[in-house]
Amino acid sequence: MKCPFCGCADTQVVDSRVSDDGASIRRRRRCATCEKRFTTFETADVRMPQVVKSGGHRAEFDEQKVRTSFLRALHKRPVSTPLVDEAIDRICQRLLQLGEREVQSRQIGEMVMNELARLDKVAYVRFASVYKSFQDIAEFSDAIKEIQKRD
Repeated sequence: MKCPFCGCADTQVVDSRVSDDGASIRRRRRCATCEKRFTTFETADVRMPQVVKSGGHRAEFDEQKVRTSFLRALHKRPVSTPLVDEAIDRICQRLLQLGEREVQSRQIGEMVMNELARLDKVAYVRFASVYKSFQDIAEFSDAIKEIQKRD
């Protein structure tokens, strides 16, 4: 770590402490040349994968889009906000665990469908009807049969 005062690359860690929330480490450093002290913070740099859309273009992962999908499917359904938050967190964790730089949008859609199936059967069918572009009543029937098999 370079000294912000003199630019020397030879600095020494004098003290390290984990932050209250555990998300970062605070380090007190001392420059070997000018002997001035300064503080640095170390945090993990975690990046969500890029989303590859069906048309082939790429976009940043947007958790708010996932949340909007849940809220639309769960409109007027008896599912609490904490349960929705947990489901979204599970999706984000799975995406991070993949360790990939890119993920297909279809894969995220499948994750949303799986979480909705756990939360609310009606919301699952609502989401599936839009996500899979149902064209007739038979496709609704198939989705209902599929969700009934999961029980």
